[in-house]
Amino acid sequence: MKRPFYQIQLIILSFALGYTLTSCQNNTPEEKNISEAEKRSADSLARVEAEAEEVRKKPLTAADITLSKDLQYDKHTLEDSYAYEDTTRVFQWEKIKERLADVENFQRMPHKYGVLQNHKNKNKEAPLVKNWKRNAYKRVADTLGTERWQGIPLYAIDEHDAPVIYGRDGHLVIITSNDTTDMMSIEGISLSGEFDVPKRYVKALGDTVIFDRVAVVDVTNQNIATFEKTDKGAWKVLSMNPATSGMHKPPFSTETPLGVYVVQEKKAKMMFLKDGTSSIQGFAPYASRFSNGGYIHGVPVNNPKGSIVEYSWSLGTIPRSHMCVRNASSHAKFVYDWTKTLSSLIIVIE
Repeated sequence: MKRPFYQIQLIILSFALGYTLTSCQNNTPEEKNISEAEKRSADSLARVEAEAEEVRKKPLTAADITLSKDLQYDKHTLEDSYAYEDTTRVFQWEKIKERLADVENFQRMPHKYGVLQNHKNKNKEAPLVKNWKRNAYKRVADTLGTERWQGIPLYAIDEHDAPVIYGRDGHLVIITSNDTTDMMSIEGISLSGEFDVPKRYVKALGDTVIFDRVAVVDVTNQNIATFEKTDKGAWKVLSMNPATSGMHKPPFSTETPLGVYVVQEKKAKMMFLKDGTSSIQGFAPYASRFSNGGYIHGVPVNNPKGSIVEYSWSLGTIPRSHMCVRNASSHAKFVYDWTKTLSSLIIVIE
């Protein structure tokens, strides 16, 4: 039976748009079979898309992270577990994979990122939080122990009489709103919750940055490992080295703070002062700053004009630094060259 031209046009149009002509008038058995097959195919596609969406919504865990060793820096390399004095130290792979899963999870949806900044109070001393105390260093700190010095005031949403806690310089955050004159809303990554914060304390990183280079510092085992995500979704282990973190020793030395931080700046030669003075005592080579005055750097040299020292017996022993993370100088250079300012992360675990 010859069809009118308009019916032929409708059939062609319905196939082009992914639909089936639903009118049964004048349909042949073959057309009904095609219609049923298309419906089954559409239902199957819908189920696949629904399942994929559920997978996207489900947070990744350590079990979803694949690590493979591809050492790009192979000096002073430690084993997965190794002897230290009368104990055994390890790389905490499961905990590291948890942190890498967190990095993947917050990047699964598009976000506007920012980094909290107030190094040396350059963006103004933070106001007093509602509940504060003086710590062992006789400095003002919030209830979580984060200091006002170089801190960032974080306010409850729409309550700007006084901040509730301080954020740390270098903390990575998600910017959720910046439509007011001098305040913006953020969501913490290292710290949980949403807050308002004065804009001057936040450097916007945009929504196209990709965090695929991560260094993990373990202050319990005194080691450091570096990781880079591959195109296939796995994470490569690029180096496994001893490190020495900051110690609690008032009034000058403080622990390396835990959390997720952004590499903010680099100094090929970071000068440091003699404690309690304004006199330059020496320098640390290949320094990558991540929080306050905390750097990943090479072996300190107590002579401003001295030569770089490759290794120190104290690396990988106990916390000895002022806040920084000491490395073999060649490994500090590897980190210095490999990390990308404002798009690489330093994660400190215990």
